[in-house]
Amino acid sequence: MSEKLSVKTMEQFAAQGEKPEILFWVGSAGSYDDRAKKISRAFVKILNKANVDFAVLGAEESCTGDVAKRAGNEFLFQMQAMMNIEILNAYEIKRIVTCDPHSFNTIKNEYPDLGGNYEVVHHTQYIKELIDSGRLSIEGEAYKGKRITFHDPCYLGRANSIFDAPRNVLQKTNAIMVEMERNKKTALCCGAGGAQMFKEPEKGDMDINVLRTKDALETNPNIIATGCPYCNTMMTDGIKAHQKEDTVDVLDVAELIANSI
Repeated sequence: MSEKLSVKTMEQFAAQGEKPEILFWVGSAGSYDDRAKKISRAFVKILNKANVDFAVLGAEESCTGDVAKRAGNEFLFQMQAMMNIEILNAYEIKRIVTCDPHSFNTIKNEYPDLGGNYEVVHHTQYIKELIDSGRLSIEGEAYKGKRITFHDPCYLGRANSIFDAPRNVLQKTNAIMVEMERNKKTALCCGAGGAQMFKEPEKGDMDINVLRTKDALETNPNIIATGCPYCNTMMTDGIKAHQKEDTVDVLDVAELIANSI
């Protein structure tokens, strides 16, 4: 994905007296983590291909405060949230799309209590929307015949009951979709939620990501598909723990679609 990608900031739109169709909320992982940056670039490639008029906040975007809240620091969460809400409201943002279910859940369900009311869409939902409206065409050859299993992110699936959009999008690749025994509402966490992403397991705790990766490997997949940068990291580490990195890939839905257009 070395091609030049077109990205404009909200500041640039505002300077021209214009507003984008959507704001792409990149999120902390998608901005700073080298692996997650590839997911952000894949999604931007999709937006460019579909001729979506979108913007990012760029340097004006800050952490949603999700991790602080889960770790019990409500004061820090509200500081972060209020700073973001002030910027979003100043730009009169109406619709936000993000590749991060943690950002999705926080902005959608927790910002309204602090004065931030927006339509928030997960990137798999938006990709489905682009396909259904005819703005995006999938070739369906890159992964034809490959076995793909989808891991449901907690904050997308169990917390917000979004199960079908990512699966509907993945089916467009003509891959063979295989479900883990624990899926959708019974899906097991990857182990990164609740700020656990940034610490090692407590002594005596089970490595949840290794257990969840075992669920995925039992489907004999070629690819484990994710819809969250944190899930991607945890499942990738799980693959290494099972010594399967040479035979199984972990890719975000956006990457799979970007490789198919």
